[in-house]
Amino acid sequence: MATQLLLGGAVYSAAAPDATAMAITDGVVVWVGTDDVGRALHPDAEIIDLNGLFVSPGFVDSHVHLTSTGLSLDGLTLNEATSRTHCLRLVEKTVADDAAAGHDEGDLLWGLGWDDSTWAGPEPEDGRFPTTSELDAVVGGRPVYLARVDEHSAVASTALRRLVPELADAVGYHPEEPLVAEAHHLVRGAARLLVTAAHRERAQRRALDVAAAHGVVAVHENGGPDISGLDDFLALADLDHPVEIRRYWGQTVTDADHAAELLAITRADALGGDLFIDGAIGSHTAWLNEPYTDDPSTSGISYLDAGTIRDHLRGCTLAGIQSGFHVIGDAATGAVVAALTELADELGTPALARCAHRLEHAEMVTARDAEVLARCGVIASMQPHFDAEWGGEGDLYDARLGKARAATLNDFAMLAKTGVALSFSSDAPVTPIDPWSTIRAAVHHHQPTNAISARGAFAAATRGGWRAGGINDGLTGTLTPGAPASYAVWEVDDLVVAGSHEKVQRWSTDPRSRVPALPDVSPGAELPRCVRTVHRGQVLYDRDAG
Repeated sequence: MATQLLLGGAVYSAAAPDATAMAITDGVVVWVGTDDVGRALHPDAEIIDLNGLFVSPGFVDSHVHLTSTGLSLDGLTLNEATSRTHCLRLVEKTVADDAAAGHDEGDLLWGLGWDDSTWAGPEPEDGRFPTTSELDAVVGGRPVYLARVDEHSAVASTALRRLVPELADAVGYHPEEPLVAEAHHLVRGAARLLVTAAHRERAQRRALDVAAAHGVVAVHENGGPDISGLDDFLALADLDHPVEIRRYWGQTVTDADHAAELLAITRADALGGDLFIDGAIGSHTAWLNEPYTDDPSTSGISYLDAGTIRDHLRGCTLAGIQSGFHVIGDAATGAVVAALTELADELGTPALARCAHRLEHAEMVTARDAEVLARCGVIASMQPHFDAEWGGEGDLYDARLGKARAATLNDFAMLAKTGVALSFSSDAPVTPIDPWSTIRAAVHHHQPTNAISARGAFAAATRGGWRAGGINDGLTGTLTPGAPASYAVWEVDDLVVAGSHEKVQRWSTDPRSRVPALPDVSPGAELPRCVRTVHRGQVLYDRDAG
């Protein structure tokens, strides 16, 4: 058995808070400690000099959409658009560049990332989305799909809309405005059919390569009929890539037999993920108990009724299959909590907890609802970068919900205190795959009382991701003897021990507690730079490789 001995760095391990070295044999951590002891215990080991670098457990991104992430990385991204005019100008430039490169007019143009909540300009119209007519004026007869940053609505060209004959009869249709709800799902499906298998595979590999370059060793793909389609989902099952993929299929079941059958058909690991109960705040489709502040005519959209939610949870629980739902609005969360309460009486909370059911996003959760989630062992798969992007004063949440409701969003501290297990992720391509930036967002929440410590955020991005994937052995996601050797090596400027903010200092932040230090994630500090990523002993990424 060959052993590697990493020396001369800083190893993040609760087993040895002052560790500078780590030994690995056959893809398993067998020892952590100091350099001299390591050399003595492993005299024949292959020596890897860390030269002062920081070693952490590898990250898990527990909510991604790989194909659309890859398409955004190598295609049209509109995140930097500052107005309707600017957005259309970026589209026009891409069309011109594609024409010069010999692209056919019938080739799909897939873009995403526009966020009209941040737009302004000299013209009154610059603060709103592009219309179908405005898009057609710059793309001609080309099929174009431009998803809003939250991917719950999209502007689509006439050429793409014509591929869906039943579109005008679908809920959420408008001839000029962005499509939402069923109309959006239909046009997204039509756009997917124009992505070739080869292009899809390139996109998936590109997304996974980027994940590995950011210290991520595993991702959870959130697929479903209205998101990526079954062909895309099955292709991921056959994709040979060293980043580990756990696959969630978002489609409801009626009972335990149906759950087992659907799991076999889709070759999924679980039946949940982006199984939509509602949409997104930015698209006015998140399901709220009270109307939107900036549009009192609507409280959002509910895609699933109470009976369907209950039957799905019940069927998956009886089959021993992990399930879950996409919930953002408080009404959506409440609908799941009502089903859990009913099933806890029927099946018992141990049966529910054994499945580790999940809620994706869980942005608007009351303390009372959190108690039910904790009691039933439900895991909250959350995206701290949502607060970083839209949680500031005057930003999207304020505008859509008003200050009082906006202040309650993404309350990591309350959820953790109540006992809800947290798993952090990106929801890429909605926000980038960048775990340290995710941790910074959780620690420096716009509402300080909603923030958690760097240690808590780090755990949610490592061990929490494995637990959200059904692995809760106490070892995976750590650098403790016996754990899989899944780790990343980083250049860091400073290692510190700090709470979430100055009012949240605990014993664990006192140096005497011998808690291992983490990189400084305070605003303005340079975040760690990934040098190498290793999963179960296999190198996924090496910055310095030829």
